[in-house]
Amino acid sequence: MAYRIKEVFYSLQGEGAHSGRPAIFCRFSHCNLWTGKEEDRATAVCRFCDTDFVGTDGQNGGRFDTAEALVEHLIRFWPDISVPPFVVLTGGEPLLQVDTALLKALKRQRFEIAVETNGTIKAPGGIDWLTVSPKAGAPLIQTWGDELKLVYPQADLPPEKVAHLEFKLFYLQPMDGPNQQANLRKTLNYCLKHPQWRLSLQTHKLLGID
Repeated sequence: MAYRIKEVFYSLQGEGAHSGRPAIFCRFSHCNLWTGKEEDRATAVCRFCDTDFVGTDGQNGGRFDTAEALVEHLIRFWPDISVPPFVVLTGGEPLLQVDTALLKALKRQRFEIAVETNGTIKAPGGIDWLTVSPKAGAPLIQTWGDELKLVYPQADLPPEKVAHLEFKLFYLQPMDGPNQQANLRKTLNYCLKHPQWRLSLQTHKLLGID
């Protein structure tokens, strides 16, 4: 299988339980909830995405014809080989492309693997940390994992609809955009009233880093 990668970069994780942790980010092209083109946003299932995942022309992106070629590319970004590398596979929707061959190739190089998915595709085995971020109007197939991160508010997907699922941690993340401050206040209030939920901020944006 060939892997289409929008970009690869080394930075700090900005969201959720691993916030502040150094990681290699591998952003896969394509998503099953939006084409990524602005002219299609109004009719997309997910209309609030703030990420460019179209094509393979981002920094260090490209097409990789084998799992081994992609892993060889990724490991170059890890600064200290005495520490097992940590990679975040994201998108777009990474599970459109992430397969057993890639996960095994990563494990052979001692990678700890995190995946961020919209939950519409069942995750393969071999993932060390699974973050699911469900979207209103999309089927939720992956109903268990390590971390459920719900962008809030979504009119047709209130937190109580997913609060019973089998996740270790539950996060609410204020929806970005023109109403970001109002959404932040709503998220704070909900977390305070429902302590099952924790606040997730996009700290990489607050710090001005990738």
